[in-house]
Amino acid sequence: MMERHTAHGARFRAKPGKAFAVLLLTAHCSLFAASDAHAMHISEGILPVGWVLFWFAVAGPFIAYGLYRLKGRSAADLSFKPLVGLMAAVVFIISCMPVPVITAGTCSHPCGTGMSGVLLGPAISVLVASVALLIQALFLSHGGVTTLGANIVSMGIVGSYTGYIVFRTLRGLRVTIGVAAFVAGLLADWATYLMTSIELAEGIRGNAPFLPLFWKLLVAFVPTQLPIGILEGAMTAGMLVLLHKKRPDLLVRLCIIKSGETCA
Repeated sequence: MMERHTAHGARFRAKPGKAFAVLLLTAHCSLFAASDAHAMHISEGILPVGWVLFWFAVAGPFIAYGLYRLKGRSAADLSFKPLVGLMAAVVFIISCMPVPVITAGTCSHPCGTGMSGVLLGPAISVLVASVALLIQALFLSHGGVTTLGANIVSMGIVGSYTGYIVFRTLRGLRVTIGVAAFVAGLLADWATYLMTSIELAEGIRGNAPFLPLFWKLLVAFVPTQLPIGILEGAMTAGMLVLLHKKRPDLLVRLCIIKSGETCA
């Protein structure tokens, strides 16, 4: 076990065995998911050029702000970058579990960005999601390079900011960490697919009216995304409650709880 000190004097412990296990699990997930990769996220070539450029233009400033925030927080806390890397692996793995939605031309899957948005903040969570989506597009054919901007907007931006805002709002109303994290993970997942339905409907409708196709796509996601959203809420709550019990100091450093706050 390696141990080092951060800029604030806090101790950071790196466990090579656990890190190696994460890498093995990531590799296994990648190989396992590769056979069903053709329709993950919004698939390559679905969106017309105009919408491809538009969604990249929307995603660009959020990515730039995420890089700025990462630089600032990493300079203040040397242990922050390893945590970001770990969360990137978690988001990559969680979003590698596709459930085909044939009628929508894409897949349902958990996203993990609600969890990363709560833990890292939405700006850096967008960056984490962007890296995960880029790797999936380049090496696993999950989603696509041309649809990367649209997928970053739906999964990265909408998922991360929804999870963060919902969690902070509920905590401000004195809701317990477990319940707040569950609702944040649930709504972050559902908001991602609401945005995906908007992106797909606008991109493929041609001269047809927007709303009928939008509702058709949204309803197509319901049978898979309803239970997956509940699962993602449970995963987010489980992670936050576990950290609160085992590593409350970490949540204090991430400004999720105040020092001395011990009850979930």
